[in-house]
Amino acid sequence: MRGLGGRKTRRALERGGAGPAARALNATLGGWDGVRITPMFGRWGYFAGDRLFACFPLRDRDRDLWIRLGRDDQRRALREPGVRPHRRFGGRGWIELTLESEADLPRAVGWLRRARAAASRPDPGEEA
Repeated sequence: MRGLGGRKTRRALERGGAGPAARALNATLGGWDGVRITPMFGRWGYFAGDRLFACFPLRDRDRDLWIRLGRDDQRRALREPGVRPHRRFGGRGWIELTLESEADLPRAVGWLRRARAAASRPDPGEEA
């Protein structure tokens, strides 16, 4: 997996995180072009450029994956069983779902791809 900005890979990232779900998630997202993974505030932060598009806990006992989607994708995701609006940031497009093991990762990957794509697009308010 890649480190941060050309620096050495952080030891925590090199280990892949606590628990099989974190290791699988970091291995999957770490293989995507343009994705940077960094520990922040007790969670792994997944960035496309400088935009955060997902978070997953560093501790093994916490299992809630947070994903930031566009409004339409958020509505579609919330129709799936086990997907819920983020408890604090649901109004900003964030959803939560639980990753108990590697077996739960495939259902999250499609939403993560959409989140990365949305985070990679320029904001409408930014100048070109």
